[in-house]
Amino acid sequence: MGESKSIVTVMFQNSVVIKGIEKKLTELGYNVSSIVNDFDRVKIVAPGVSLYVLYIPSDILDDKAKIINLNHICETVKEAGKNMLVIGEIKFHTDIQKLVPNIKYFDWINRPIDMEKFGAVVENAMNNTVDDSDRKKRILIVDDDPSYAKMVREWIKDKYKVDVVTAGMQAISFLLKVPEDDKVDLILLDYEMPVVDGPQVLQMLRQDSATKDIPVIFLTGNGTKEAVSRVMELKPDGYILKSATRADILGYIGGKL
Repeated sequence: MGESKSIVTVMFQNSVVIKGIEKKLTELGYNVSSIVNDFDRVKIVAPGVSLYVLYIPSDILDDKAKIINLNHICETVKEAGKNMLVIGEIKFHTDIQKLVPNIKYFDWINRPIDMEKFGAVVENAMNNTVDDSDRKKRILIVDDDPSYAKMVREWIKDKYKVDVVTAGMQAISFLLKVPEDDKVDLILLDYEMPVVDGPQVLQMLRQDSATKDIPVIFLTGNGTKEAVSRVMELKPDGYILKSATRADILGYIGGKL
């Protein structure tokens, strides 16, 4: 069957309820597979999935590890631009929304499930996806100073999806492996690096059709007029001084995305 018929059920443990749902979905003509407690697979299988069905266990609020995994699942599905039906008990719906913010993007189905109406709910969900405008923007930090890169990552990670590499060629390799549906939206590039420096990386990026349109902002520790002029001669999308504060960096990035 094609992608339009593919559904993946996601469980923390095997469930009789889900088995009944999978049987119903199969009868309706969907190609159904399951993920049980191996949540890294949620992202791996995403390209071939039209809809996820997530079953939340009754002990979810008593288990911090499960809440962490639930956050991971919802964030992964949302960033993949896929839709998901969440099945759970109505009594803990409000509390889960407070602990797992991204769950609000998906339809909640109360237990017990009305199987007669479930087919129509699934069909409707199949025709909806998470708006790409809700996707968390992805930023790549390229800096040979791990301490500085880690600090910036901590500053911006709540608002953006952040990756860090510590060398110019690592950045090129990383960008060429990124799938189109999980692209990098902006690069923070250290101007001065050993072996392959920022200007050389920028030149390679601009020469490759896959990376030429990614906005690049230079990170520089030298704020003199002469140094800034050298940076801007390369025509990046901007520059940030390494002495900038968290608020300055967030504000500058926000103006570019």
